[in-house]
Amino acid sequence: MQLFKKERMWRKCDLKPSYDVVIVGAGVHGLATAYYLGSRHGVRSVALLEKAYLGSGNSGRNTAIIRSNYRTPEGIPFYQASVKLYEELARELGWNMLFSQCGHLTLGHTDSAVNGLRVRAENNQVLGVDSRMIFPDEIRRLVPAMELSDRPRFPILAALYHPPGGIIRHDAVVWGYARACDRMGIEIHTFTEVTGMRVENGKVRSVLTNRGEVAAGAVVNATAGWSSSISKMAGVPLQIVSHPLQACVTEPLKPFLDKVIVSATLHVYVNQTDKGELVIGAEIDPYQSYSMKGTLPTLEQMATYTLELFPQLHGVRVLRQWAGVCDMTPDFAPIIGVAPEVENFYMDVGWGTYGFKTGPIAGKSVAELIARGETPQLIAPFSPARFKAGQLLGEKAAAAVSA
Repeated sequence: MQLFKKERMWRKCDLKPSYDVVIVGAGVHGLATAYYLGSRHGVRSVALLEKAYLGSGNSGRNTAIIRSNYRTPEGIPFYQASVKLYEELARELGWNMLFSQCGHLTLGHTDSAVNGLRVRAENNQVLGVDSRMIFPDEIRRLVPAMELSDRPRFPILAALYHPPGGIIRHDAVVWGYARACDRMGIEIHTFTEVTGMRVENGKVRSVLTNRGEVAAGAVVNATAGWSSSISKMAGVPLQIVSHPLQACVTEPLKPFLDKVIVSATLHVYVNQTDKGELVIGAEIDPYQSYSMKGTLPTLEQMATYTLELFPQLHGVRVLRQWAGVCDMTPDFAPIIGVAPEVENFYMDVGWGTYGFKTGPIAGKSVAELIARGETPQLIAPFSPARFKAGQLLGEKAAAAVSA
């Protein structure tokens, strides 16, 4: 007796000769753009092109941390809007995202670091984000396992506590969006690599792929790592460099950590999954590369600094190590909007180490821009024209570590 009917998450489709919108990159940003085009604006002649399997890029290689305690008046409302969408995403898509808003602590180890956290806390509170300074007594109550004595080289003086922050199952987000897109007739084409674009009279006329040429009314670059290569095909230069970002996961342990812990001074962040594994991440590698492999020096760095925070973890085994490729802009803020050089080429790129946090609101905003032809106020500060105008944002203070 069959109790459950088997159902495909998304269909396999033949590539059509033309679409209203072609989205390059079927990670969370590309999928969210397609979903909101279809669900909010009725645009369903959409093709998502992914060069490998779904979730093979940074959407499946991040550490799945969600937060909005950034620093700038442009960034804070944007990230807050994304958190709000994430909070309702499981209900909207009818798919369990395993979202745990367990709380997020950014540690301050020096006087200057504490002053920086205080500025962030004040900016967050002014703009309606739940974020406040806490000190060792309260930190000890929240994270009793953490080393809070004065013995470490960098003792913990204070922390920025952000209760709505947490972790989500990144695969579930990708699958949920993909399933919803498929049910609207939006096509997902995996193992379809973009090899070039035909640009005529300031517009992209078609996209060249390893499966043939596709005409497009609009083209969206929603890639990570290789975003500058894709934009170059359209004749659009980007102020971006790509760096690997490494992370690892340990063997399962009994639950002892129910908060996300971040230290910009130590360049490390740690959280524990529902399975008991510790997910540990580092700062971006200091060299430019497209490598997705882990390295021993970075693993040693992650282990060393994790043990400064949790010395009792010595002897715990690391099971897996991996890397994503992060596109870094000069001001550590994204590039979202239509290219000045090509009128139907849209970009949602340059997310550096924090793109997964913003997938829902970035996709919703780009979909609105395409459908209505007007730039939503929320993404106006991230325009690609800001570099030429000298209007950089400076978000590094809140994004120097990938959490």
